[in-house]
Amino acid sequence: MSTLAALLPAVPPVIGWAVHARWLHGRLTTARRDPLTGLWTRDAFTRRARRLLRDPRAVIVLADVDHFKQINDTHGHAAGDALLATVAARLAHGTTPGGVAGRLGGDEFAAVVVDRDGTAADQLHTLARVLARPVDTAPDVHTTVSLGWVRAADHPGEDLSALLRRADEAMYAAKRSGRSGPRRARLGRLLGSVAGRRPGRRGAA
Repeated sequence: MSTLAALLPAVPPVIGWAVHARWLHGRLTTARRDPLTGLWTRDAFTRRARRLLRDPRAVIVLADVDHFKQINDTHGHAAGDALLATVAARLAHGTTPGGVAGRLGGDEFAAVVVDRDGTAADQLHTLARVLARPVDTAPDVHTTVSLGWVRAADHPGEDLSALLRRADEAMYAAKRSGRSGPRRARLGRLLGSVAGRRPGRRGAA
């Protein structure tokens, strides 16, 4: 019996295992994606974000839809879902290439980008304006998206949870600054001297 003939009975099981492994990988990847927005879930985002934080040029971003409950109450959950999906798509586009974006839960999103050319401030200002645009499929829905960010290098030794809390404080400051002003992009950056935390905020870790 030739070597090829001896190996033929083993071919179907090998193919079966390969197909099963590919199917399982696809299921696991799907489980790590938020079904509404397609962004990484909290746990999947956390794993990827921690890897990016090894780069001292990493920037942590937190975004939150303003008055989201009011949008759901006024326009319905379908309009709210459309808004979340649109914000997620814009955030994902604004943090590529090389970054990672995730949905932490509800109307709260996070991202980590690597500021390779020192233009993060300008890019995030542009992103804040883009996030504030109306949704094409729901033009009657008017809201803003508050965005806060912090450089990992400004807080050496801090982990992802601590940096997200700092970005959260910057985002909340952006919310406060916009409450009495016109509808506009809301963007805040937290520097190294600030260490506040919004009540009820939970870290990603």
